[in-house]
Amino acid sequence: MNTLCSLLGIEVPVVLAPFGPWEQVELAGAVSEAGGLGSLGTALRSTEELRDQWRRMRELTDRPFAVNHTGRPLVREAFEATLEARPAAISFHMGIPADLIARAHEHGIVWIQAVGDVDAAEIALEAGADVLVAQGTEAGGNAGWVSTLVLVPAVVDLAGSTPVVAAGGIADGRGMAAALALGAQGVSLGTRFLASTEMTIDQAWKERIVAAHARDAVKVAQSDRVLPPFNLPQVGATFTPRVLRTPLTEQLEQDPDSVDPQELAARVRSEVLAGRGHELLPFTGQSTELIHDIAPAAELVSRLMSECVLALQRAGTLALPAIEEGEHRFLRGG
Repeated sequence: MNTLCSLLGIEVPVVLAPFGPWEQVELAGAVSEAGGLGSLGTALRSTEELRDQWRRMRELTDRPFAVNHTGRPLVREAFEATLEARPAAISFHMGIPADLIARAHEHGIVWIQAVGDVDAAEIALEAGADVLVAQGTEAGGNAGWVSTLVLVPAVVDLAGSTPVVAAGGIADGRGMAAALALGAQGVSLGTRFLASTEMTIDQAWKERIVAAHARDAVKVAQSDRVLPPFNLPQVGATFTPRVLRTPLTEQLEQDPDSVDPQELAARVRSEVLAGRGHELLPFTGQSTELIHDIAPAAELVSRLMSECVLALQRAGTLALPAIEEGEHRFLRGG
């Protein structure tokens, strides 16, 4: 068991990404029961709805889970309710609120901070974050602009003893093995778990994920016209969502002034709270290229672990002899 697992009280270093306002209680419960860390988003939900979700989560599992908040926007009442509920962890992205990190610690809650570059990582460490999620630009939803392959080792180098979780572009055990090789202590997956049997998004969205290629998952142009405003200071380049193409993304790219922000915000809210929204902004990462089925969460966690072990063994079998031979040749000067 590594530092990340010990800190969070989990058995396997797999974190379910939070899906904002989409209902994910059944999925989060299944991931936690499988030994990972389930996560629950808070966006667009009333405090009473959130309390009901947390109650249901605790009926499904007595294992740790995280509650996610963001700076787009931060809802203070929901955060206060989260402190009262005392989940194992609070995860946060799009803002690094040092005062809230301190308050979480006062309640014995671990703070998991998503970062998109090393500047944000440095600020998060200074603010007292317990875990850093180095989220590469390949990720679905709101993410930065640095690739996972570059970001993870850079954040690991900076983080010292603070555990780092890799996110963005990871959908199978090979990606997990690569993340561990880069120094991460665990992985966070979103898109892979969107295409799970427990996730309550529309089936058409799941099927699009299975059918899509990496190039189909694009950053949304003019995303500020369709998403809630930030109410916390941001660090570095503004996080921007990645989604599968829709008529709306094309409209935002080609004629953004034709999009009425107020009308669209109301439509997005009603669609999302109904478990839909895939006709508008189907958040999906580039790992869609690697997803070929819709499967139960427990099976996905088991696959991740077994594939990771196999990938690490294969790397050792194939790579080490070649590396050792190359080293010998270098030392021989020929």
